[in-house]
Amino acid sequence: RRGSRNTHARPSSASAAIMWKLLVVLASASAFMRPAAPRTATALASTLTKKKIADDITELIGGTPMCRLRRVIGDDCKAEVVVKLESMEPCNSVKDRIGLSMIKEAEARGDIAPGKTTLVEPTSGNTGIALAMVAASKGYDIVLTMPESMSMERRVLLKAFGADLVLTPAAKGMGGAVKKAEELAASLGDKGYLLQQFNNPDNPKVHRETTGPEIWEQTDGTIDVLLGGVGTGGTITGSAQFLKPLKPSLKVVAVEPAESPVLSGGAPGPHKIQGIGAGFIPGNADTSLIDEVVQISSEDAIDMARELAKQEGIFCGISSGAAVLAAKILGSRAEMEGKRIVVIIPSFGERYLSTALFQNLWDEAKGMTAE
Repeated sequence: RRGSRNTHARPSSASAAIMWKLLVVLASASAFMRPAAPRTATALASTLTKKKIADDITELIGGTPMCRLRRVIGDDCKAEVVVKLESMEPCNSVKDRIGLSMIKEAEARGDIAPGKTTLVEPTSGNTGIALAMVAASKGYDIVLTMPESMSMERRVLLKAFGADLVLTPAAKGMGGAVKKAEELAASLGDKGYLLQQFNNPDNPKVHRETTGPEIWEQTDGTIDVLLGGVGTGGTITGSAQFLKPLKPSLKVVAVEPAESPVLSGGAPGPHKIQGIGAGFIPGNADTSLIDEVVQISSEDAIDMARELAKQEGIFCGISSGAAVLAAKILGSRAEMEGKRIVVIIPSFGERYLSTALFQNLWDEAKGMTAE
């Protein structure tokens, strides 16, 4: 009891006295032992608490901030909408986490080594950029396949990190990029190593160990809805795997393109929301954890991403616009009064300058002349 004294009498016999001293020592030691229950401590040690000076770029991954939205959600939104800015990772996307995790875990298993292994992976851009960054930091050769419909910024970034880039037909979507990567990995024999972000368990694992615990710590456990787009499914799956046991009432909401509603049981189709809506349900997407799927059209996602920049000062990609719009729709329901929705902002807007998101501004800026 707080403020009370020990009322137990000390034993009189010598043997009992020795036992008493031993219990006192053990009790004192246990006071300094790390508690087993809060699983957040270990995960947060390498994310929210960082070195003042990192030994390499990969040590700066994770520990991203959160921010409330004030204006774009509108007066009809009854919920508080908070965004986790994965756009502030070292390479500006949530994929930095899995880029490091998949390589680091494969190294730990002895599957790969710098100078001996060529990494191979299909990507819509952000995972490839993250992998190329980590590969450059650790000294790996890497070959990446990507649909030709992805932005020019992605192509340039991948090449800047020294990656070999192979483009695949846009009409074949991510499925085409996956097939090409499998062919290239096979052609490399024992030297090639396919990381397989869509099925690699080290993808959701890193979100279970870092992203989820960070959200819990940053919100003090006050979270009612976790909402995010589904690309590989790793972010929403891993985060939910950590958060739902701590708060069983948590609602997990996935976002997908209206033009390619595969999670909802529809047919795959072309869309402009880069990074989500791969056209198939990835192995890393545990759909049993998803309580609801919200479909957002490409044009609506683009409009919201533009508004986030102009009204909130948050510069992000198209899938971020889709996620925030889904949160706005969800938050406008009567039952969401006083609830908190946490939205994952997966990437920074600068790698979308040449896409439909900012093409109008690109053309406008290009046509400007000096006065």
